Formats: sequence, C-alpha cells, structure tokens
Amino acid sequence: MMRYALRRIIGLVPTLLLLVTAAFFVIRLAPGGPFDEERTILPAIKANLEAAYGLDAPLSTQYARYLANLARGDLGPSFRHKDRTVNELLGSGLPISASLGLAALLLALCVGVPLGLLAAIRRGSALDHAVAAFTAPAIALPAFVLGPVLALAFGLRLHWLPAAGWEGGALRYAVLPVITLATPVLAYVARLTRAGLLDVLNLDYIRAARARGLGARRVILVHALKPALLPLVSWLGPAVAFVLTGSLVVETVFGIPGAGRFLVEGALSRDYTLVMGMIVVYGVITLACNLGADLAYGWLDPRIRGR
Repeated sequence: MMRYALRRIIGLVPTLLLLVTAAFFVIRLAPGGPFDEERTILPAIKANLEAAYGLDAPLSTQYARYLANLARGDLGPSFRHKDRTVNELLGSGLPISASLGLAALLLALCVGVPLGLLAAIRRGSALDHAVAAFTAPAIALPAFVLGPVLALAFGLRLHWLPAAGWEGGALRYAVLPVITLATPVLAYVARLTRAGLLDVLNLDYIRAARARGLGARRVILVHALKPALLPLVSWLGPAVAFVLTGSLVVETVFGIPGAGRFLVEGALSRDYTLVMGMIVVYGVITLACNLGADLAYGWLDPRIRGR
C-alpha cells in the first residue's frame, strides 16, 4: 500500500506543474492587461505600474519568478485589491467556503449512503421509489433555483432561518447554504451507492455466502459493502473538491463571503495573480481529493495496488 501511495503522490508533481504552466501562459497571453481599464492613466504611469509588478520583464522571466515564489508558498500581490496579497484574500475566504463544503459533504454522506443502501436492499419497495423520486429532481435542480426557493420558503415566508448573511458562521446562517450545496451531492451519493450494491449483490460470491447460511446483515456489511462503495469513491474525488472550494452561486445567493467570488472578480478585472492563486489552490485541492480517492480505492480493492 505504501508503494502504491508513493507512486500516486509522485505523479501529482508533473500534473500540478503542467496546470500552473498552462494557466500562466494562457492568462498572460490573452488580450488586455490588469491596468488597461484604468481611467485617464498616462503611459508613463502605466509603465511604472507594470515595472512595479514585474510585468515589464520577458514572459519567461515572469514565469520563472512566479515558480520561485510559488515554491515558497507566495502567491503574489493582488493587482486590484490594493495593499493585499493573494494569500491574504484566499485566507479570508477559503476557510468559509471549506467549512460550508465540509458540512455539506458530511450531510450528503451521512444521509446519502444509508438511503442508497436501504433502496438497494429493498429494491422495488415504496422506499426505493421514494429515493428515486427525490434524487431525480435533486440532481436536475440547479443551485440558483434551489437556493432562492429555500430562502423564500424558510427565510421570508416562515421566518425559521435567515434568508442571507453569515454573521461569523453562526449555525442558523449556515443551514440553508449547506442544504443547497449538499442536495445534488446527496442525490448522487444515494444513486451511486444503490447501483453499486445492486451490482455486487448479483455476484457469485455473494450468492455463495448466502448459500452458506450467512445472515443478510453479515453478507452486506462484511462481503458486499466495500466493493459496493467503489463507484462512489471514484466519483467523490472531484465532488469533494467542488464542495470544499465553494460555490459561487450559493455564496452569492446567501451573501456568504467565501472564496468563490474571487475567481470571477479576478477574471473580470484581469487580476493575474488572483486568478492564478485560485487556479493553484483549486488544483491542489482537486489533486489532493483525487489522491485520497485513489488511496481509498486501493484500500477497498487491493487488486489495483500493483497497477
């Protein structure tokens, strides 16, 4: 298992380097610049600004400097947020997005996995049909529809929960955003768990275990559960990265000061370092989540460790 993990970890380095390189040159070579929209800016002032941020150097030099700073964990200064670094901006917003995402993920797993297991065990029952009736619209309904509906129903009509705001992360302000973010993930988790268990229950070794007189609970928990979770584990890598890095729609609907807004702000204002910082952080989180999924897959299915 250790050799398998090391191979996966080593493979992340060239992937991350390729991501950073491609993003850096695509952003820098695109038309326009971070100071093109400044009003009444003189050419001399613009040249001084570019020199201050190192934009007057050759592109290869800028790239080498960025990699050197990145190796030290320095994402650089923001071009639009004066006197603030990208590290400071992400440090203020990313923990909020990550806390919401983690809560949404835990809710989705704690509810979705048992629902999927029960639906598979009681295939064709009323519970199975109810789960199918819930998951279909939950997957299809976008967050920019579900979020306002929840805010209107529970915030403005019933006054049970705040319709928007954050207030330092108070629990009552997080309930509706977490439910909005968790709903499609929960639906996918339930569907994948149900489908995985149904596939495993039809295998020969499960029939043999039942023929030996083993109880249904032992068959499922000991023999069927681990291989049944393999499709879910494969899907969880990018899904976890999505919920942990935040949703721009959810954060906008509920007025949450998370990190999702920085990517759009940086792209619209051509803030090179802010966009690069978001891409690097998102890339690292995505690769780390995929690594976790690979390791979990290797633990669940020892046959793939030698590949």
